[in-house]
Amino acid sequence: MKKVLFLIVMMGGFSLQAQSNDVLIKHYEAFYKQMRMQGDLQGSINALTHLTILQPNQARKDTLAYLYFSGNQYIPALNVLGIEKDANASKLALEVKAASLKSVNQAERSLEQYELLFQKYPDIYVAYEMVDLQIQAGKYEEATKSVEYGLANCKEEDMIAFYETQNPYQVPAKAAFTYMKGLTVFNKDQTKVDEALALVKEAIVLAPDFNLAKTIRQALLNRKAEM
Repeated sequence: MKKVLFLIVMMGGFSLQAQSNDVLIKHYEAFYKQMRMQGDLQGSINALTHLTILQPNQARKDTLAYLYFSGNQYIPALNVLGIEKDANASKLALEVKAASLKSVNQAERSLEQYELLFQKYPDIYVAYEMVDLQIQAGKYEEATKSVEYGLANCKEEDMIAFYETQNPYQVPAKAAFTYMKGLTVFNKDQTKVDEALALVKEAIVLAPDFNLAKTIRQALLNRKAEM
């Protein structure tokens, strides 16, 4: 009789715990929704953290990492997702890992994630990120392929954003990839100043307000004068 009573008490305890979890999940789902409506990033992170603990699933983890990334909290974002290559990761997870690793100066690991992302979801914006990192890594053949992909697939309305000045600006993707082609040529063989300069000038013709290209044009002209 005592054993039966003990089992009944245990089953009742499990039932209460399950009900309690359900109540908490509903509470934090409502809390999360409210925080999103208010535009409260930290509140959204707190709510989603509780939900991830109470009812873990990968979609929630991916969203939590994205929220950290949105708030420039790159290390917490990476702690949520990890930095390993995962072919089964969602597009969002790969984007967050790649961009977060780049933001904390882990260029090689960032490139790994961008390459995996490009294999699964190829587009010109991923290709552009890859070019920059491939040049840094001295992978000029790969950088050339990424540039050619971008030039072949960009559309007239596609734009690439630049943030090197106080006021961010955009240029047509064709101009951005033409500029990167010039950088690739020069970094691969620094005697080819004229070829690189011609490409950078072409990028400026395509985008007259391309400030970064103008800076590089001047640097190449200075280099040419020294030769």
